[in-house]
Amino acid sequence: MAIIRPFKAFRPVPELVSKVAALPYDVVTTKEAREKAKDNRYSFLHIDRPEIAFEEGIDPYDAKVYEKAREKLFGMINEKVYIQDLQPCLYIYQLNRQDRIQKGIVACTSIDDYINDIIKKHEHTLPLKEQDRINHIKYTDAHTGPILMTYRENSQITDIIDDWISSHSPIYDFVSMDNVLQTVWVIDDEKTIDELLGLFAKVDALYIADGHHRAAAAVKVGLEKRQENPNYTGDEEFNYFLSVIFPDTQLTILAYNRVVKDLNGLNQQELLDKIKQNFDIVYEGKEAFIPKEKHLFGMYIGGKWYGLKAKPGSFNEKDPVESLDVSILHNLIIAPIFDITNPRTDNRIDFVGGAKGVEELKNRVDSGEMSVAFSLFPTPIEDLMCIADSGCIMPPKSTWFEPKLQSGIFIHSMSLK
Repeated sequence: MAIIRPFKAFRPVPELVSKVAALPYDVVTTKEAREKAKDNRYSFLHIDRPEIAFEEGIDPYDAKVYEKAREKLFGMINEKVYIQDLQPCLYIYQLNRQDRIQKGIVACTSIDDYINDIIKKHEHTLPLKEQDRINHIKYTDAHTGPILMTYRENSQITDIIDDWISSHSPIYDFVSMDNVLQTVWVIDDEKTIDELLGLFAKVDALYIADGHHRAAAAVKVGLEKRQENPNYTGDEEFNYFLSVIFPDTQLTILAYNRVVKDLNGLNQQELLDKIKQNFDIVYEGKEAFIPKEKHLFGMYIGGKWYGLKAKPGSFNEKDPVESLDVSILHNLIIAPIFDITNPRTDNRIDFVGGAKGVEELKNRVDSGEMSVAFSLFPTPIEDLMCIADSGCIMPPKSTWFEPKLQSGIFIHSMSLK
């Protein structure tokens, strides 16, 4: 059973929410954050990317950077940029991108559910990135970036959400900087909240879709606070962390494409000959090849697109990880042909989120920056959940969820009541 819990959110006053809300810290670079926030003192990037308050070259993991995050957050609370709801509430968060709508519940989820694998994971975390979020939580004493979660849709939950939306006015309704319509409703009725808590208690599992580092950090901080408070009851705020939970049927996963810097000493024909050992060439031409099904890949090189189809028997179709397209591409091309064995650390490979489209792949090759690009079919949400259920881990950069949750709309404080 999945535990969700209402909370007294700190949230921006309605007239400033469009200025406060910002893309998550991990999808904007420091340079981009400086640019986006330079003329907007309310931007949440001042809290999420606090290094932008200092001169270029500052170590983003310096203690004074996290101190700046705390200073900025509490400054915005004191200035009444943020208000806090007087009673614990749940929230409905709706995202509308190009008329594709997803509606989720904003709530706190349990660190015990994370520990006991009711909240399921599909990625490894990196120690440095995890420690960064641990520090951020400790200094701000808050969860400032929500974890994107999903579950197998429950029609009763969906009906309650739809009924609430149809009979209540939103507190926020604005278009964010990434051109997504953001709409939020407060669920402050105890009966409705209890209904939702009861329905989620029947949900077998929640799945982290995006935000593994934030979730792992929140759990570690919570466990540390339990050690500091041996008489804890389990009701304290540090036992829970901020999440937005969408049904699986509404999430959108885009392709996470790849570009490679050089051909590892091969010429184009030699590369094609090696690829043909495990792939059939099903298309060759000037028009972009965008895969429409699993096990199809596009390759752009030398001003031309190729369609590649993995040959039967070239991979283990029964293994949920090995049969992922990102695994097939890595195991049959990226590693053996380009000699890129660790895509996390090798600077000869880069990853292009699907929101940028295949035109970005073409541009990066045509510019000479990269030598070859690969377009992939998006990883289905069913595959993600199957892998998480099996206790396996997906390869790096397997999924790109779009649209991204905005940071700064909801803050879960562990100290301010």
